[in-house]
Amino acid sequence: MTAISYQLYSSRFSSIEDSLPMLAETGYREVEGYGALLTEADRLAEGLAASGLRMTTAHIPFEMIAEDPEGVLALADRFGLEAVFVPIVSSDDRPADAAGWEALADRLFAAGAPLRAAGLRFGWHNHDFELDDLGGGATALDILAGAGLDLELDIGWIARARVDPVATIARFRGRIAAAHIKDLAPEGGNADEDGWADVGHGTLDWPAIHTALQAAGVGRYVVEHDNPSDHRRFARRSLAYLSALGATA
Repeated sequence: MTAISYQLYSSRFSSIEDSLPMLAETGYREVEGYGALLTEADRLAEGLAASGLRMTTAHIPFEMIAEDPEGVLALADRFGLEAVFVPIVSSDDRPADAAGWEALADRLFAAGAPLRAAGLRFGWHNHDFELDDLGGGATALDILAGAGLDLELDIGWIARARVDPVATIARFRGRIAAAHIKDLAPEGGNADEDGWADVGHGTLDWPAIHTALQAAGVGRYVVEHDNPSDHRRFARRSLAYLSALGATA
């Protein structure tokens, strides 16, 4: 069984009091949090309890994990998190070569030790730049996974990097803790939504991707759109499509 979650970043322009009841009414049971929301932990906890939603995963900045692991563990315990992912590093801190990524991967793995010891999965959420060739066909994603980090594969960013999602899923089989389910509009389409699309209403081959994810044992799909013009429409249509495909909320 594959759980369908919802990345709350997709509803960042709406209040917690608006977005959480909407998601529950739409049929979601799980959500994924992100850094800015976690600064309002009391309000978020109240909203989740009132709507009956669970926050099972979260994006947490690397600095917070490295500098305050006990605080992260307290958040994980409070919300019942099962996995934590570092979503990105700033462009100023982004490594420029394989050696830099190897050093960052080692730092990430060491910082995640308290989380892993507490039974949490810990790893990295990709964008497109982690698929750049660093030489000899190796990428930052290869280095991160090779260092022992779990991955939350963002399928939309993989496609935007012009890399085959199905081949990438097979490449990292065994290291994928969750997948961000994100669709691309046709070239030049949905300019007001930065070229993204509701899941199942874009250009990606979701039946093939779903089959590959299932073969890789991925049990959680996290629906995301980086800039939806209507988060209610996005939430509803994406859940309906994935449910018809065979996943479940």
